[in-house]
Amino acid sequence: MSEVKVNKISPRTGTTFTLGDAGDTISTAGTISAASLTVNGESITATQFPTITSISPDTITNDATAVTITGTNFVSVPYVDAINASTGAITPANSVTYNSSSSITANFTLTTDGTYYIRIENNTGLAVRSTTAILTVSDAPTWSTAAGSLGTVAAGSSVSLSVSATSDSTVAYSETTSVLTSNADTPASTMNLSLNSSTGAITGTAPSPDSETTYTFTLRATDAEAQTADITFTITVSVGITEGMQFN
Repeated sequence: MSEVKVNKISPRTGTTFTLGDAGDTISTAGTISAASLTVNGESITATQFPTITSISPDTITNDATAVTITGTNFVSVPYVDAINASTGAITPANSVTYNSSSSITANFTLTTDGTYYIRIENNTGLAVRSTTAILTVSDAPTWSTAAGSLGTVAAGSSVSLSVSATSDSTVAYSETTSVLTSNADTPASTMNLSLNSSTGAITGTAPSPDSETTYTFTLRATDAEAQTADITFTITVSVGITEGMQFN
């Protein structure tokens, strides 16, 4: 028998039916729902099939990264693959750790950016593939501006500095400290300047401390995939001599 098509079975309950003969291959384009199935003489219940609920993190870089997968009916130790949604290329996990029947950790090294389906196959042969490409591989932001000093400005002068970072998507800039853009303690420890979140421009009027002061702060670049990169900078504010001196 080369092909069997079943469009409707009636009655729907209490029925046993056989498809094919020994050696035949039977496939389905849809979903089989049943209280139990018998395959090659082995009874399989629907609850034995693994399921995928979520993964964490859901965005990684090209470096080897551990991804925790939650779901149900995992059997120690399953096979785990990442399937490129665009090309169909299959990459097995570097390693898989069985945490429990509802949690496994797979370590992936995926050198091609893109989105990926996750496929899990228990050692019983029962498998599941995520219905959507739930894993994203993307480059994290990198800073073009070197860490350290952005320069020295005079007290009370106009400030026009900038920082820059790049990624494979749009980058937004923010401060993780409360120094550059805060006015909580200006001029002693805060600068009360503005940081343009789109361009990285730092502008405003420099504070006027009593003596030369170096302000240290940390900026963060965040790309469209919510990947981040932090870096620490300094700006020094110089104070000139304001009183005359007389020598006899």
